[in-house]
Amino acid sequence: MGWDGLGIPIPGLRLLPRTGSMEDFLATAVDAAKKAGEIIRFGFYETKRVEHKGEVDLVTETDKACEELIFNLLKLQFPDHKFIGEETTAACGVTELTDEPTWIVDPLDGTTNFVHGQASNIYFICFLKSLSFIQIELTVVKCDQLQLFTAVRGKGAFLNGKPIKASSQTELVKSLLATEAGTKRDKSTLDASTNRINSLLFKVLRMSGSCALNLCGIASGRLDLFYELGFGGPWDVAAGALIVTEAGGLVFDPSGKDFDITAQRVAASNPFVKDAFIEALRESE
Repeated sequence: MGWDGLGIPIPGLRLLPRTGSMEDFLATAVDAAKKAGEIIRFGFYETKRVEHKGEVDLVTETDKACEELIFNLLKLQFPDHKFIGEETTAACGVTELTDEPTWIVDPLDGTTNFVHGQASNIYFICFLKSLSFIQIELTVVKCDQLQLFTAVRGKGAFLNGKPIKASSQTELVKSLLATEAGTKRDKSTLDASTNRINSLLFKVLRMSGSCALNLCGIASGRLDLFYELGFGGPWDVAAGALIVTEAGGLVFDPSGKDFDITAQRVAASNPFVKDAFIEALRESE
């Protein structure tokens, strides 16, 4: 029995080979995500000590404790791998992507919701290699205590162990659209965001506060369309991107170009409405 940084007992981790199959990597990531979930559950009803990373971007001790726990568990199994986390790597202003096996972690995506007692708390773990080809190999996205999304490249996407697929909606006007305002609040960014939203209001629009959750919504067919400009970094989008593609959906730049994990721009849809969606986004600019 181990203890995390908040004094919560965490059951011992089953040791796996330091190098191994994607199944080994996935099992370790799922284990780490579930243990991080205990920290979130413990902290949800507690008084939260909040810091500001930006004008509207928050961080709590729970974010930091989750990231520390996940990294410690992953490093125990895979000490030669590289690690990128929102609360550590990003705080230092360094996000270096290399060809080395790399884990990307967002310990709590939707911290503002968490601080305000909203239950849409997302945390995810993503494993990459062959980064010269931006190849995401496996992802785990845990949403609250009930939903665990997983994907391994070439093996499909799953919600709580059951296969999921993107929607089959073919008409843009009947599609459910999700977007986020991003983290920047300067006037030009806000004007561009609200103008774009105004031009897309013939569709239903939702904002969940989590890029990862919206991408999982595309993968599971709950959403048909999603875009976001100006999110924090690759930790916001990497895990959800693989889940979408493994579920038969598409991830791309809102301009219609190929998705770039290092750019702070993403769009996703099922295959049937992509072209019409891109055209609508272009018309909204």
